[in-house]
Amino acid sequence: MMIFALAAKELRSLFLSPLGWTVLAVIQIILGYLFLIRVDLFLQVQPSLAGRPDAISLGDVVVANLFGSAAVVLLLVVPLLTMRLVSEERRSQTLSLLFTAPISMTQIIVGKYLGVLGFLLIVISLLALMPLSLLLGGRLDFGQFAAGLLGLTLLTASFAAAGLFISTLTAQPTIAAIASFGLLLLLWLLDWAGSDGGGLFAYLSLVRHYEALLRGVFNSSDILYYLLFIITFLVLAVRRLDADRLPH
Repeated sequence: MMIFALAAKELRSLFLSPLGWTVLAVIQIILGYLFLIRVDLFLQVQPSLAGRPDAISLGDVVVANLFGSAAVVLLLVVPLLTMRLVSEERRSQTLSLLFTAPISMTQIIVGKYLGVLGFLLIVISLLALMPLSLLLGGRLDFGQFAAGLLGLTLLTASFAAAGLFISTLTAQPTIAAIASFGLLLLLWLLDWAGSDGGGLFAYLSLVRHYEALLRGVFNSSDILYYLLFIITFLVLAVRRLDADRLPH
């Protein structure tokens, strides 16, 4: 119960701050604009593609591109949401109060993670309404939509786990945000180093696994990669807090 109480506190603090509402509004405006551009593009090319067996679908033009753009936007935004999770507690010296509370380090980390993840799930849920609105005038490939939505959720959850870990390393939220963005960007660009289609760098790339899901290709190895990524960074965050709590 302490985990959910801590998660609710973190979620409530995001909605009580201008940062949370600003992030929510900016993401919806940017992605809403990109969504309308893609819909307009599809309507322009659709007549010339009618009847062709290799014609691109509504999901390829609109849904996949929308979710792909959302990943880039969230890469920029998530570090701003995670930067204060622990570093602010450390800077204001309230972290020691948490250590004295009847709650384990794991519960602290998981509670804070679930709080920021809850906010991000609200963002993704609002985003998912855009492709679903296409049902008013067209058909949607629900398999590709579900795979893309799952991929975006796992990718965003991975961003949050890495950002939370970085937040445990410093007492300066700004440094945590910059370092989180740098780490995520590095993990994103590993895809370039693995452009030959294989190798360790290609497997470690955050975006490589996401691209497969955007195409509607559901592979359990991609899901496992993101789950291991999330668990790894959460464990590192717990161990970092444990190192702070235990006497040296």
